Formats: sequence, C-alpha cells, structure tokens
Amino acid sequence: MAVNASIFDILGPVMVGPSSSHTAGAAKIANVARRMVDPGFNEVDFYLHGSFAKTYKGHGTNRALVGGVLGYGPDDDRIINAFEYAKEAGLNYKFIETDLGEVHPNTVRMVFKYPDGRNPIDIQGSSIGGGAIVINKIYGNPIEYYAKRPTLFMAYGEQKGVIAFVSNILYSNGYNIHEMKTIKDGDNVMLVCELDEPLIPEALEKIKNGKDFTFIKYID
Repeated sequence: MAVNASIFDILGPVMVGPSSSHTAGAAKIANVARRMVDPGFNEVDFYLHGSFAKTYKGHGTNRALVGGVLGYGPDDDRIINAFEYAKEAGLNYKFIETDLGEVHPNTVRMVFKYPDGRNPIDIQGSSIGGGAIVINKIYGNPIEYYAKRPTLFMAYGEQKGVIAFVSNILYSNGYNIHEMKTIKDGDNVMLVCELDEPLIPEALEKIKNGKDFTFIKYID
C-alpha cells in the first residue's frame, strides 16, 4: 500500500513520527485503551483536548490514535495508512475538538461503541512527553496508570474484604505487589494493582470469580 502522508515519516525503530508526544504517545494511549475495553467495538469517538485538538492533523495524532485502536504500536509503520486499514476493518471514528478541563494539554477521551447496543466504554489518557503516557480515567473513574507493568483493574461497589481477598490470592501464587491503589467515588471503588511479573490465568480466574466486580481487566 502506498504511503500517502509525507509528514508522517518513519524516524527509526522506536516510533513513527513526527512527534513523540503527538504521535507515539497518542498511538500508545489508544493501543492501551484498546486492550482495556471489551473486543467487538465498531466505532470510536476521539475527544481531543488542548494541543492535541490544535495540531492533530499536522502532527498525525489522528492517524496514531486510529492505528492504536487497531492494535498498532508506536513503531508500527501501518500507522501511516491507519485510515485505510480502519476502513478495511469496518471501524468508524470521529475526531471532536473539546475542552476536557484541568488536564494535560495532550489529552484524549476515547468513547468505544458497540454494534449490539451495549453501553459505550469511556477511557481518557494523556501523552506526557517522550512517548510516555498516563491513563487517567476509565469508566468515569479517575486512575493513574502509566502502562509500565502488568496491572489489574477492578471496579466494584463498596464491600468489605476485597483488598485482602485479592492480596491473598496473589501472595498464595507467589506474586509481589509493586503498588496497589484504591480510588473511591461515593460507594464505587476502583482498585488498581500493579505487579512485578505477568499474572497466570488461573490466578486471574480466581480473582474474577471471588468477588462481585462491576469491571475487571488485566493488562500484561
């Protein structure tokens, strides 16, 4: 397939350019978000904030975001033709310039929509420089995830013993918890657990089935 965006050059094995913040970071945000949501989405709305909104066409942020939700990493040269690949995959998308409030200027809110009518999934992330990112909101819950370690995300209504339950399963399977954080919004709780090594499927299934989670997702 011919390259059709001259500014969107390959700068080397690390990333597709031209900007580590506006292209590589954007691709990484969208790629991580894709792994956090349920598969089967056929439409994504990208709400662009700050400098993302001002320069997304010239810096290739739009192509990087579409490529990311297609599963392409920051160094994948398919990002250059992401719009064409999205069409082939039947993926619809929109770019909407907006104000997301007091957040980093390189921030995007992504709304993943499904053909079966289930509730859309909302994830927000920021590109914070040099290709580094932070996912700062999921399902409306504020979090702080830098996509550097295997991580469990668990949301649930206020109930006793969840942290102890998760910790005991991880300990019994020989895992070290690098960091565990809880974020509360009224009676809703988001528990984020970062590990030092990947989680085996058996341990993940025990965690999934042991408590009444409204949302649980593991990113390796």
